[in-house]
Formats: sequence, C-alpha cells, structure tokens
Amino acid sequence: MNATRRNPIMKGLGIAVAVLLLVAAIAGGLFYSGYRSFLETPLNAAPGGTVIEVQRGETTREVINRLATMGLTGNGWQWRVLNRLQPVTIQAGEFLVPPGTTPPQLLERFASGQVIQHRFTIVEGWRYRDLAEALQAMPRLAVDAHLLDPANVMAEIGSEETHPEGWFLPETYAWVAGDTALDLLGRAHAAMRAALAAEWSDRDPDVPLKTPYELLTLASIVEKETAVDGERAEVAGVFVRRLNQRWRLETDPTVIYGLGESFDGDIRYRDLRADTPYNTYTRYGLPPTPIALPGRDSLAATARPADGTAMFFVADGRGGHVFSDTLEAHNRAVRAFLDQQQNGGQ
Repeated sequence: MNATRRNPIMKGLGIAVAVLLLVAAIAGGLFYSGYRSFLETPLNAAPGGTVIEVQRGETTREVINRLATMGLTGNGWQWRVLNRLQPVTIQAGEFLVPPGTTPPQLLERFASGQVIQHRFTIVEGWRYRDLAEALQAMPRLAVDAHLLDPANVMAEIGSEETHPEGWFLPETYAWVAGDTALDLLGRAHAAMRAALAAEWSDRDPDVPLKTPYELLTLASIVEKETAVDGERAEVAGVFVRRLNQRWRLETDPTVIYGLGESFDGDIRYRDLRADTPYNTYTRYGLPPTPIALPGRDSLAATARPADGTAMFFVADGRGGHVFSDTLEAHNRAVRAFLDQQQNGGQ
C-alpha cells in the first residue's frame, strides 16, 4: 500500500524535475545564445572610427558606462560576464575604435595600449616664438603658456642653457594624449644636443668656432640664408672665410632678428645701420645667440663647409644665390637681381 501511494508522488516529482531541467536548458541556451551574439556583434562605431579617451585611473566599468552613453553599446549583463571571463587592465590614452570592433577586441585594444599617436613637426628656420605659438595651437596637447615663456622654458625642461633660441631640433615628433608641450620640447632639446654633439666632434678643424654653441649659432644663420640643400655648405663657407679674415658677417637675417617686433617685412638701409647685439653689419663676430632653429643639414654644412674662394652671395631671383669672389662681381650680381625684380622677376 505505501509503495503504491508513493508512485504517483515520485512520478510527479520526476515530471517537475524534468520540466525544471528543460527550463534550465532553455534558459541556458538563451543565455549562451545572447552572450555569443553580444561577443560577435560589432560596436556602433562611426564609419571612420570613434575615438575613446580613457582617463588615468578610470575603471573598465566606468569606460563601458561612457560607451553606453555615447551609444556605442548597450550596458547589459553581458559586459559584466565578459569582464569576469576576460579581466584586463586598461591603459590610459586615446583609442580609435574602428568599424567592426567587437567587445572582446575592444578590451584587447584597451589592454594593449594601442593609443592614437599624434604628430607635431618643428620646421627648420622657425624661431622659438614660432615653435611656442605652434604648440599652443595644437588641439588636445596640454600647454601651459607660462611654462613656455622664453624666460622659463629651459629651466622647466631641465636644461642648463638659459636662452631657448636654436635649441630644439626640427623634426617630426609623435605624442599621445596626456603628453605636454614640455614633454615634446624636452625630447626636441635632447635630439638637438645629440645632433650638435655629433657634428661638433666631426667638424672641420679649420672652422673658426670655439664651442658647440657657436656652431649652433652659425648654423642658424645658414638656415635662414638658404633653403636650397646644395647651397648650405657654400653659404657656410662664405661665413667661415669672413670669420677667418676678420670680416663682419653682414647677414640680413641677424639684423631682422635683432629688430624683433619692429620689423615690418621690409629691411631698409637704416635698419642695417641700427646697432643691436644682432646687427652683423655693425658688429664683428657671431651674434650672442642663434637666430632660428637649424636643421641637421645646416648643422652638417656649418661643421664641414665647402671649400672655395667666394666672399659674397646674393639672391638670384630663382630661389638660389649667386656667389662672388670680389666686391665688384658681387655688386654686378646685386644690380642684376635688382633689375630682375624691377622687371617683375623675368
């Protein structure tokens, strides 16, 4: 009798368990299907990719919340599961999320530190003022104008030099979110010191320069006098011969630098006579500091100038220069240039 009564109960329990197992299986299948779909479904990135900036100290959960706010993804339980199954330490910086990126790929990108690299180019012949203005115009680069002031910047980057002119090597530098203008300047300064030291150690022994700083100064003048690669060594040769023969350098770019803000773009005879520490028409030797940022080619040309006998040069109206041994020949070249200018450059 007892066994007979228990059979219906056991049967009912068996059915209930079977139903529960079926429900669990269905639920598990739905869970797995939903999770797999989440893993394989790309985020809603823009056609050209979406930029995400991860702040220092920001957690994965906080970043995902921002992604959901931006509409790139939902903010459901799938992310919590993924974070548990694929825990990562995300790096700070800017990340590009290209179209087709799935949630696991995004976490891998965050963890790998594949941050966006920006580029900043220091142009040959810039003055330090031009460099500082360009840095301040860079979007997303942290800039403190007070620290970039010529009176402060060298101390801020840890340099023993006091005057910033000439001390930053013209090249293209990569930077990432979180870098500052001083970070870039520190690298450009270190690059210039290395380039200058290399050229100084390999200089022509007949070059009448006493220190690497004098090489930097003369190279900055060469940089401003010509942008023609093949002429730099010739221009440097003229200046070296003038120094060796105790001539004044008589170069317009130094005069212009000394005029500062008062220069209106047109150099006049009175400007050549106006004595400043940078006027190489009124003073012998080199100016007290560089007048621009010389590139590697100008440094090399100044360290190893071309041999020759030319003592003068003047623009030829076509981007280059005419070099002359004598004042008479130089004056003829000057008249030819002026005539060409009066005839509209023909």
